[in-house]
Amino acid sequence: MTVKGKSEHTENVEPIEPVKSVITFPKEKILSAKIYADRKDLLGVLLEDGETYSFDQVDGLITNYLKRKVN
Repeated sequence: MTVKGKSEHTENVEPIEPVKSVITFPKEKILSAKIYADRKDLLGVLLEDGETYSFDQVDGLITNYLKRKVN
């Protein structure tokens, strides 16, 4: 019985990271979402027309706005 060693082709192969797909929504859909109903006015100002946002991005924008320093 012979034991085969590592193949030359597999020594320099880097592992592939799985691709994470994030669902994004346009401003209009986010403004009509029930979870953001109490922040609709704020999001109307913070979100840009023609851009798409994930829920994490929207939550981050809200948090950053509320934590900003007031002069």
